[in-house]
Amino acid sequence: MNEIKLISGTSHPDLSAKVADRLGISLTNTLCQPSSIGEISVSIGESVRGDDVYILQSTAPGTVNDGLMELLNLIHACRTASARSITAVIPNYPYARQDKKDKSRAPISARLVANMLQSAGTTHVITMDLHASQIQGFFNVPVDNLFAEPCVLDWVKRNVDASNCVIVSPDAGGAKRVASLADRLGVGFALIHKERPRPNVVGRMILVGDVSNRTAILIDDMADTCGTVW
Repeated sequence: MNEIKLISGTSHPDLSAKVADRLGISLTNTLCQPSSIGEISVSIGESVRGDDVYILQSTAPGTVNDGLMELLNLIHACRTASARSITAVIPNYPYARQDKKDKSRAPISARLVANMLQSAGTTHVITMDLHASQIQGFFNVPVDNLFAEPCVLDWVKRNVDASNCVIVSPDAGGAKRVASLADRLGVGFALIHKERPRPNVVGRMILVGDVSNRTAILIDDMADTCGTVW
């Protein structure tokens, strides 16, 4: 009988533990550690032969490359150990901003990440709120792009007085998403227009909409330096 095995990378062990508890299973014994020269070494501590393996590994600013390399090694280790299927659960897809060439001779890094994941052996990808939904098309394996919107709606309904709040998009790119949330909550909507002299630096901001004496909820799909919201 095929078993489900849940493997955690080192990026977010608390999340992995909560998922395992929710599923009523134990995390598969795994060792991930850097070598003396910085290379990532992984080993799977139990058999995954013929099993359906889920590898949960996010990436965070400052550790993106280490997290990605660790994930690739975990996938490949399961592949060479004859796992039946390998699902990479990546809440934060790395290099998602680089989904197209924005200048001459620039790489499409989001596509490169997709190629590496598939070459390593993943047969399925689960991620959340892709910065660019077309990234799903970079894969030849199934990709499930989940959305946090239902959880956000539920939290706002339970914790905020809807009659006195406004949903704010911190940039023009997120206006459509935030307007949809505001409509579903039946609250006001505002937009911040920003002028950027260079990446992650805001030169001037213009607020479009009324937020005076209201609880403003800023919603953005990515927050690395948080320069957008601050």
